[in-house]
Amino acid sequence: MQGHKTVLVVGGTSDIGHATAKAYAGAGWRVVLAARNEAGARRNAEDLATRSGGPVEVRALDVLDTPSLAPFLDRLPALPDTVVCVVGELGEQARAQADLDHAVQVMRTNFEGPALLLTLTAERFEARGSGLIVGISSVAGDRGRGSNYVYGAAKAGFTAFLSGLRNRLSPRGVRVVTVKPGFVRTRMTEGMKLPPVLTAEADEVGRAILGAERGGDVLYVRPVWRGVMAVIRAIPEPVFKRLKL
Repeated sequence: MQGHKTVLVVGGTSDIGHATAKAYAGAGWRVVLAARNEAGARRNAEDLATRSGGPVEVRALDVLDTPSLAPFLDRLPALPDTVVCVVGELGEQARAQADLDHAVQVMRTNFEGPALLLTLTAERFEARGSGLIVGISSVAGDRGRGSNYVYGAAKAGFTAFLSGLRNRLSPRGVRVVTVKPGFVRTRMTEGMKLPPVLTAEADEVGRAILGAERGGDVLYVRPVWRGVMAVIRAIPEPVFKRLKL
């Protein structure tokens, strides 16, 4: 029964992480929140526990601390049924072009850290023969654009990683789902002008991620994005170079 299942949400202090945990808790799942900011995760856990009436665990985790990843998984009381990784950092494109430390932070946060954590998760799920891995990527990874190509490149790498992991694990009883939310109204996008038809709310993303339990491989939270990105990918490079995107 679903009430006996556990979801680990990595990035539990983010708006999307909180919304995802809320969706799972509302469906009767046990929830474990992992985040670098343990105090922030505890605040979210208290909110979730009040809403759902069930306990919510909190674990400290920095996905950029590579040596800590395996011990983190090994210290969990039990291997979760589902792991959702919502870790990400938009960063600033202009700053990343001149500040290599900032570029490294954006690349590692959006690709390296999540990919390494999910690599270790995949090994454990494969040994068990079951599990669902959900990685939050981005439409920004579908084609590099001048306005955010450092972030987009990291997300493109993460999308390719999830695709390969899905291909490898599909015969092993382990599912891998790539979620591409598009624009989401969160603290990360605060102050940005976002087109309403293309912009999801955090709770909408959380419900969509919970819905991935039923099936699917690549999920655009708002289906309109699938068509939008198909058009952008199809633009010939000589034309694309002249566009400001």
